[in-house]
Amino acid sequence: MRRAKPAAVGEIAAALQWDRGRWIWLLLIVLCLDLLSALGDKATLCLRYDRAAIAAGEWWRLLSAHVVHLDAHHLLLNEAGLVLVWALFAGDYDGVGWLIVVLSGALAISCGLWWLSPRVGSYLGASGVLHAAMAAGTVRHIVTRQWDRWILLGGLLGKLAYEQYAQAAAHAAPLVVVDAHLYGAAAGFAVGAALSARMAIIRHFAAAVRR
Repeated sequence: MRRAKPAAVGEIAAALQWDRGRWIWLLLIVLCLDLLSALGDKATLCLRYDRAAIAAGEWWRLLSAHVVHLDAHHLLLNEAGLVLVWALFAGDYDGVGWLIVVLSGALAISCGLWWLSPRVGSYLGASGVLHAAMAAGTVRHIVTRQWDRWILLGGLLGKLAYEQYAQAAAHAAPLVVVDAHLYGAAAGFAVGAALSARMAIIRHFAAAVRR
């Protein structure tokens, strides 16, 4: 019976996609986010998306805005979202693929806010990038015909539609910049499709070579 416990722990780790050392990367990401938050408000003000500052040449904010948070509550919500997204999608792409998804999502969100949402003066947080990861992972599940693919797609599209409707119906400025979620998801769908097509092409040529 004692031998069953490590096996059960291993099954749980595999289900959460923490196995094969992947939990180390998740832990490092969480620690980095915590460290940036611990640097205080001055660091946050220097790193967040700020339209006026970007116009003045502070281009790093286009990327850095997505790793700083408003407060501890905001940080914890995004970290919980990260753990959920990790459990659902971590194994769908390799490290390089996920790096492409994250960077593309971050840039797409910032550029979308700049060009399409000029009313947004400031933005910070990882929720937009998490939506990019969700969209890219959903594309992968659709391509590989996993059982949850339509649940994921319907849930994500429904969430985005509701957020846009609620924002349009609100009379006051929203507490959450839901446009960032929309731009992130759009980028995630596009990058996920491109990465999945690339993987399919590589497999096709590999199979042709083996013949």
